[in-house]
Amino acid sequence: MNKVLLIYTGGTIGMGTNLQTGALEPLDFNHLVDSMPEFKLIKTQVDVYQFTTPIDSSDMAPDKWALLVRIIGKNFQEYDGFVILHGTDTMAYTASALSFMLENLTKPVILTGSQLPIGKLRTDGKENLISSIEVASMKDANGFARVPEVCIYFSGHLIRGNRSTKINADGFNAFESFNYPHLCDAGVNFAFHDHHILKPDFSKPMIPHLFMNPNVLIFSLFPGIQEHVISHVLTSKEVRGIVMRTFGSGNAPHEAWLMRILKEATNRGIVVVNISQCVSGSVQMNRYDTGSQLKQNGLVSGFDSTVEAAVTKLMFLTARFKDANVIRSQMSRSLAGEITIDIE
Repeated sequence: MNKVLLIYTGGTIGMGTNLQTGALEPLDFNHLVDSMPEFKLIKTQVDVYQFTTPIDSSDMAPDKWALLVRIIGKNFQEYDGFVILHGTDTMAYTASALSFMLENLTKPVILTGSQLPIGKLRTDGKENLISSIEVASMKDANGFARVPEVCIYFSGHLIRGNRSTKINADGFNAFESFNYPHLCDAGVNFAFHDHHILKPDFSKPMIPHLFMNPNVLIFSLFPGIQEHVISHVLTSKEVRGIVMRTFGSGNAPHEAWLMRILKEATNRGIVVVNISQCVSGSVQMNRYDTGSQLKQNGLVSGFDSTVEAAVTKLMFLTARFKDANVIRSQMSRSLAGEITIDIE
C-alpha cells in the first residue's frame, strides 16, 4: 500500500464558525476527519501531521515554509508523496516557495484546500482532498512518482505550483496557470499531460533548503507614479531584491528620475526583476524602447513569471548568494520550471 503524509496547516477546508463572531476560523484536524467519513475509505495509507496551531493562510510566512520543508525532508524516505492542506489566499506563494526550497524534488508535493469548509453540504473540499491524495500516491510503470513536483490541485486541475495564481475569491475554480499548461485534468479519469511534467534526476537526492530572505518587495508601476512616493523604497539599505510589475511586455514610463533611481539601486547590488502586470504573456525588454531602457539600467527579465514565483525566487536566491551578479544570472534560469526562457 502506498503511503502519503497529509500536512494540515489550516485554511477554509478545516474551518468552523465562531459562535461569538460568526466568522470562520481554523479548527483542529479531527473536526475535518469527523466531517468526512469518506476519508476512512481511501485505499492509500494516510498519516497526518498537524500544525500545533492551525493558521489562516494570510499568516503564512517564510518560517512556516521552513517548517514544511523540515517536515517533508524528515519524512521524505518514508512516504510516496505529500499533500498539504492550505488556505487559498497564499497557496500560490507557498507552492512557489516550496518549488525552490525542495531542490531536485522526486516525489509529489500537492497543495490543496477548498472554497467552502468541508463540513458544508456543497463543499469542494472532499473532491480536492481525495484526488490530491490519489495523485500524490501514483507511480509510473517504472515505479517512479507520477508527478514529481510541487503542484496545486483544485477543481479538477493539477497545475505547477510556481505557475499558479489565485483568480477567484468565490468560485470553485480558484486557481489557474496562464503561462503553462495543466499537468493533469481530472474527470472520470486522470488525464496526465506527461510532456509538461518535470523530470528530475531520480538517482540524486532531494536537497532541502530552509532559508529565505524576506528583504524583498513588490511594486507596480501606474500612470502618474511619483518620485517621492517610491524613492524611499528604492533607496532602502535593507532591500536586497525588487519585483517591479511593469506595463505590457515589460515597459516603463520615460521618466529620467525613475531610470536614475533604478540604476542607482542596481549599482548598489539590488536585484530588480521586471515582470508584466498582465496575467499572461512574457516580458520582452527589447521589443520597445520603453522596455529597452530598463535593461540598459540593470533590470533583469522575469520572462513569463508569476509575481508569486518571482518574489519567492528572489527570497530564495538572496538567502543563498551575496553576489548580485550571481543572483541575476540565476533569476534568468529556470530552477524549477517557473519560467519559459525567451532569448531576447
